[in-house]
This record gives sequence, C-alpha cells and structure tokens, in this order.
Amino acid sequence: MGSSGGRLFEGADWDFQTLQRVHDACEKIARTELGLDVYPNQIEVITAEQMLDAYSSVGMPLFYKHWSFGKQFAFQEASYRKGLMGLAYEIVINSSPCISYLMEENTATMQTLVIAHAAFGHNHFFKNNYLFKQWTDADGILDYLEFAKGYISACEDRHGRETVERTIDAAHALMSHGVDRYPGKKTLDLRAEEKRAGERRQHEEAVFNDLWRTVPNTKHKSKATLTVERRRALLGLPQENILYFLEKTAPRLAPWQRELIRIVRHIAQYFYPQGQTKVMNEGTATYVHYRIMNRLHQQGRITDGNFLEFLQSHTNVVFQPEFDDRRYSGFNPYALGFAMMQDIERIVKNPEDEDRDWFPDIAGKGDVEGVLREIWSNYRDESFINQFLSPALIRRFRMFHLHDDPAESQGIKVDAIHDERGYRRVRRELARQYDVGFVDANIEVMDVDLDGDRRLMLRHTTVKGAQLNETDTRRVLQHLADLWSYDVALTEVDGTDKVLKEYVVSPRAAAVAA
Repeated sequence: MGSSGGRLFEGADWDFQTLQRVHDACEKIARTELGLDVYPNQIEVITAEQMLDAYSSVGMPLFYKHWSFGKQFAFQEASYRKGLMGLAYEIVINSSPCISYLMEENTATMQTLVIAHAAFGHNHFFKNNYLFKQWTDADGILDYLEFAKGYISACEDRHGRETVERTIDAAHALMSHGVDRYPGKKTLDLRAEEKRAGERRQHEEAVFNDLWRTVPNTKHKSKATLTVERRRALLGLPQENILYFLEKTAPRLAPWQRELIRIVRHIAQYFYPQGQTKVMNEGTATYVHYRIMNRLHQQGRITDGNFLEFLQSHTNVVFQPEFDDRRYSGFNPYALGFAMMQDIERIVKNPEDEDRDWFPDIAGKGDVEGVLREIWSNYRDESFINQFLSPALIRRFRMFHLHDDPAESQGIKVDAIHDERGYRRVRRELARQYDVGFVDANIEVMDVDLDGDRRLMLRHTTVKGAQLNETDTRRVLQHLADLWSYDVALTEVDGTDKVLKEYVVSPRAAAVAA
C-alpha cells in the first residue's frame, strides 16, 4: 500500500470503479494542493465514432441537426479511417455539471491523464475565468441546447427541412458577427431565455417588432423631421452584433426565423470566450495534469511504467515544431501555454534579477498556486501574453519579429532582437495575434432607412490595410441579404475613412460589385 491508498490500477485495463478511484485521487490533489474550485464532474465514456460525432457538432452533447455537421463527420471519419488524423483523448464541456467525454480506447494511464486535464484543469478555468463568468451560463446551457434541438426539429416538421436549413445556413455564415464583444449587458441566463422562448411561441400571432414603433408615420410627419442621427439612435446603430440586429429589425422574418437566429446567436456567444483563451485554457489544463500526474507518481499511486507512458503523451502534446519544420503552423497553444505557466512558477519560486525587474509583483512571492489561480481568473490570451511572457521564455523559444511591408523597398527586416526593446516588441506583437479586436473583422451595421429603400448599410474598418477576402465576403453578404430581404451594401474603409472597396448584394440574386 502506498502512502495515499495504494495503486490506482495495474496494467492498461480499467473499469468504472477504476475511473472513480482515479477521479477521487485527482480531486484530492486538485483541491488540497492546487486549491482548484471546480463544477461537479460528470464523466462519460464514448467510442471513436461518438468522438467523431462530437467533433462534427462542435463538441456539444446535445445539438440540433444540420447538414454541415454530417458533412464534417463524413470528412473526419474518412480521415481517421485512413490514418490521416488522430482523435483527442477527451472533449470537455463548459457546463455544470462539467461533462468530460473520455475515449473508451484509452489506457488506464490515459484516462487518469485526461481526467486530471479536463475534469479539473479545464473545469477550474471554465468556472473561474472572468470571460466565462461574463458571457456564459454553465448552469443553463444543457437545458437550452435541449430546447434548441426540440424547437428546430418542430420547425422542420411545420415549415419543411429545406426552409429551416436555409435560415440556419445564413445564421451560421454570420455566426462570428453574432456576439456582444464588450461587457455591460446583463448576464446571459439561458434558463430564463428558454422560458421566454416558450412565451414567445405561445404568442407568435401577436409578435411584433418593437423597433417598428420608433419609425415615424409619414402621414403625420415629414421625412425631413427624422434626421440620420435620430434614426440611427432609435435603431441602436452602429451595431456590431449583426445577428441581434437582424433578429430585432429584419422586415420580413417570420417569428420562428427570429427564434432560430436567436438560438444561433446564443450559441455563438457561448463559444466566444473559448476563442480568446485557447492558450490560457490549454496551458492551465496541461499544467494541472502535469502537477497531478507527478504527484500521483510521487505517492506511488501510479507505477514508473505508467508515468513513462504519461510523459510520452505529454511530450507529444507540448511539442513545438521549429519555424523551418514542415509541421510548423504557428505556436502550439499547449506548448506556449504550458511553458508560460511553468515559467511563472519559476519566477514566483526562484527568480533571477532580470525577473525581478520585469515582474516585481510576483517575483519571489512564493505562493505559486495562488499567483496562478489569480492569473487564470483575470486574463485572456492577449493580456496574459502581454503581461507575463518573459525575456527568458522569448530566448528559449528563440522568438524574433520580422517586419514585412510591401510598400517599403528594403524587403523583410528583423526589427526586434533579444534586447529590452526587442523583448517588449516581440511580446506586444505576439499578444496582438490573440487580440480579438485585431484578428476579427470589425464590421458594423451603420444605417438603414426603414421608411425608404430599406438598404442595409455596413462598414468594415480595416486594420493595417487588411481587406476582406472578396469571394467569402460576397457569399456571406448573400446570406445576409437573404435574411434581410432587401439590398445590403458593405463599404470597406481604412483608419482615415478612405473608401477602399464597396459591395452591393441583392436578396436571392448573384452579388453585384458596386
């Protein structure tokens, strides 16, 4: 018997009692030594085919049916069968209880690893990071997904599958422009939203768009009395959440179509924090599983052989190809996130003089777990990298910054090296690559005359001259025009409001360049 209860398992085989012992052992370390605060855990064991199915529906256990999910499933299944892709050891859901899906093909060691990684690492991050607190409702998401699946199925029965799919296709095309990016609105309550949706369905015949009451009646007022500024104020413009604007304002949408757009919009908002915390979330989970697995080995609860199996898998996960490696496709979020967590641990415990200069608030503080928990709660990728990427780690990853401006004649030049100015430049430029305001296209609804031609006017403000891909833009605008039912115009401008390109698209017709 080991000091903490003996071996958790022998060999590679496991059963559900083994998983319970593993969960309990991981939980004790997570709570008592790392101080983690997690949702209740729900562990589900699934097959490879079920894992592929979860991939195709963006990892959600309950999801409405759509042709795009089937297409994704067919592609990934073919790739998996041909050996062109592997499968994740687990998928974890930001919900309460926190659901972790484990592959039944995993060995006992791998099940221990993924329970530590998902059920405690990701779980803690989901529950405590400020973005997830602001934008997601872990208690209500499962019930809301069940409602959405049932509602869309009922719409298909009533209105026809093709009609419903066209609406969902269009909403999916605009999904990345269906989120509120800034706090200030009330916290999302999906259970209350589901209840309100039921009330809306009961009164569908009486549904009306409250915004239409704000449009003046031309029989009593002249158009001149409604200035552009007043009209835009009444419609809440400019508006970056295009799906929200369509849901509330599109002239010809049926009530059930508005509900479908609302469903897609809520799901887009649910996933919004995950796109901003990939490095932090995976870094946290990888650091947590590394700490837990090492502790289990120290306690004698897993053998040397089990630990070597874990280390092989862990090393593969945090592998970072060199820039000239054919496998290189940017920074591996697991590698960068885990390296930063370990580097913060080093700075807190054994700082160098350089670390004391760069990180005076945490250098030598001693409380590794407390410092990390505070960081996990209060940062997203962009701010995390901008605040905590150290010169030591920049040297270890051999980072530098290349300046490549086609407008300049000197070609590519290295403009950030390993000196103090260079470290700050590298850190700043890397952080920008994770800044949603820099990466996502800034497209806003600017104006529409509901009492006139009803043409929807949008504006895209470019960053560093990066314009939208023309083919993709036309396709997305076509979906938007089909939902709006009138012409849609998009103007691309630079930072000085100089017009770079204009598009005009009509509903159910080929896009026509302006």
